[in-house]
Amino acid sequence: MDPTPPDILAALWRQAALDPTALTHASLAGAEPVQPSSFRVDAAAQASIAAAGLAAAEIHRRRGGGAQRVAVAMPDAAIEFRSEHWLSIAGKPAGARWDAIAGLYRCGDGRWVRLHTNFPHHRDGVLRLLGDVAHDRAAVAEALSTWRAADFEAAAAEAGLVVTMTRSFAEWDASPQSQAASSLPPLIIERIGDAPPTPLPPCASRPLEGVRVLDLTRVIAGPVAGRTMAAHGAEVLHISARHLPSFDELVMDTGRGKRTAALDLREAHDQARLRDLAARADIFLQGYRPGAIAGHGFAPEALAALNPGIICVSLSAYGDLGPWAGRRGFDSLVQNANGMNHAEAEVANQDQPRPLPCQALDHASGYLLAFGAMAALLRRAEEGGSWLVRVSLVGTGEWIRRLGRLEGGLAAPGLTPAKIAAALEESDSGFGLMRATRHAARLEATPPRWDLPAMPLGSHAPVWQSGD
Repeated sequence: MDPTPPDILAALWRQAALDPTALTHASLAGAEPVQPSSFRVDAAAQASIAAAGLAAAEIHRRRGGGAQRVAVAMPDAAIEFRSEHWLSIAGKPAGARWDAIAGLYRCGDGRWVRLHTNFPHHRDGVLRLLGDVAHDRAAVAEALSTWRAADFEAAAAEAGLVVTMTRSFAEWDASPQSQAASSLPPLIIERIGDAPPTPLPPCASRPLEGVRVLDLTRVIAGPVAGRTMAAHGAEVLHISARHLPSFDELVMDTGRGKRTAALDLREAHDQARLRDLAARADIFLQGYRPGAIAGHGFAPEALAALNPGIICVSLSAYGDLGPWAGRRGFDSLVQNANGMNHAEAEVANQDQPRPLPCQALDHASGYLLAFGAMAALLRRAEEGGSWLVRVSLVGTGEWIRRLGRLEGGLAAPGLTPAKIAAALEESDSGFGLMRATRHAARLEATPPRWDLPAMPLGSHAPVWQSGD
């Protein structure tokens, strides 16, 4: 029998080595499926959001705030797993947009590839690899008709681009990368250094009040983790760089509750500024390609030496093992490579690969990152030490796959406009009046909220608001 959402939550709680008595305070209502999928994306949404909410409640209890109920309704969780789609500014939709040539193409051998070209340098690199063709779907399709899918995937990876070939589960399971990743748990929490216990400060009005989070992430998964911790009162300082591309519509959605500063880690002065911030941080959250941040001197071991007791939280596409460990990747690419899109298409009896109804790997990974960070805060208070939390999109995909499949899940009616509207809230922002999803976890004593408006990247100074 497939695990129920409470079972899934309990397994995550055990994975983090937390006190199981807290599970009695979780309430998970609603039935799946909500979104049309043969995979249990709604159960994954509900359990991962609940895990983060329950960890926040446990921190508040441990600070002397008393126990409280944490409720997550499955429809609300499903809505929040598509938060970037419901965003509007001044009454106009502002949801995520895709580049003109991004998406699926059939290659000359009849196999499919998916291109991710939303960053300009990835788009331009694909066009160069195809022989400097025009930025046009027809031109790209014609050029790909001369390639074998596996060859183009390999050539793109060699060029530092983001392309995957559609695989079946059988093909993925036989691949060296799958064999390296198949045993990955949804999150890994490990002690990486010695430090005395850091007691949680006395009771505050919010669970994470006084906790400092450096957020060096982009796109969806990592920023969702920072947004989640901000919803529970953490001081989250997002660090971007002016020379790197970004998606304004995603910044609008995931920037709520954060301040945002810009640093160029190619410059020694800005490296020193980040080092100074990290020396005063509780949590260092990063989601860049493996080795990128470490190459600037901010590997977990270096951070633990700089700031004993720090909690490093790291997101990758394909994990730390296997031949793809260093590859760039995005949710849509991973679910195409790992067999999920092929499996959905098989159930739908269609030839073209079928994506999941949401960026489930991204969103689940975001809440797992936040959950892992908060679990490490609890363990640091008891055990001491510096900690490393690791989550990967491919590991999250394996986790969702292990939850089982839903017969008839593709026939789910989806989310009604009325239900979506009821899950949205209005707030000011640096982009205009924003309407966006509220957090799906309901904590009865410390309701999550975002006190700071989403702002354009680099709007603030790189300093801690609570004193530097």
